Amino acid sequence: MKLFGIDYPLRGIVQGVTGTVGRKQTKWMLEAGTNLVAGVTPGKEGQEAEGLPVFGRVRDTVDKLGANASVIFVPPAFVRSAACEAMDAGIRFIVIVTEFIPVRDTLEIRERAKIMGVTIIGPNCPGIFVPGHGKLGIMPASIFNSGTVGVVGRSATLSYEVVGNLTAAGFGQRAAVGIGGDPVACTGFMPVLEWFEKDPGTTAVALIGEIGGYAEEQAAAFIKTMTKPVVGLIAGRSAPPGKRFGHAGAIIRAGSGGPEAKVKALEAAGARIGVSPTELPGLLRQVLG
Repeated sequence: MKLFGIDYPLRGIVQGVTGTVGRKQTKWMLEAGTNLVAGVTPGKEGQEAEGLPVFGRVRDTVDKLGANASVIFVPPAFVRSAACEAMDAGIRFIVIVTEFIPVRDTLEIRERAKIMGVTIIGPNCPGIFVPGHGKLGIMPASIFNSGTVGVVGRSATLSYEVVGNLTAAGFGQRAAVGIGGDPVACTGFMPVLEWFEKDPGTTAVALIGEIGGYAEEQAAAFIKTMTKPVVGLIAGRSAPPGKRFGHAGAIIRAGSGGPEAKVKALEAAGARIGVSPTELPGLLRQVLG
């Protein structure tokens, strides 16, 4: 299968593999069945981490091992250089888990990715999980089961809750993508929805949005054109204006970004919107007949 132009099973690397978080998450990604081929930490080349060879440069993993995807676990100040190094080395799919990245750095990463034709998920995101193929990021493997429902969300924990409810109700997942909750994301809802729409293995999509920003309204414009049913959830519907709700991007300002407009836009586009994660399996049964 292909996901965002990358053939699965991918050949992934972990940038920041020798750090505490990077090493632990690498262990769990391997346990989930992810095909990781190496780690990268400048100055630590020649070492091993969780059985993976450690390189000092991303370019060497591409040239020697055919790496084509990366997940980044480096501190915020070094994310921009790590992402740019991966892109310059030929990596075309990148997940940035790190949070607290300066907005200016994210904007530069996003614009460079557009120019170079690179797909970047994040920053401040849980990454991607493809049952049967593993994950790049921090999603818990225990809640997933292989199936045909695509999942895309801004909130990591709410996405996990939705996936857990879907699995318990017998709805396996084709893939789950966490785009992150920052005000600026490198990939929004629309490219993920577009992939699910084109993917022959996806029969329906669950979208998990939240207050703040316009991402859900933009997604609604694409949902109108989709042939596959979409169910959804908007978190933070009880948050008052001006109240930040978890994520940096989840704040209602000057009357914009509120839940009512998001729900209205999604429902007008044909999506079925629930008020809690437990409702989504029932909505899926309805739209799938």
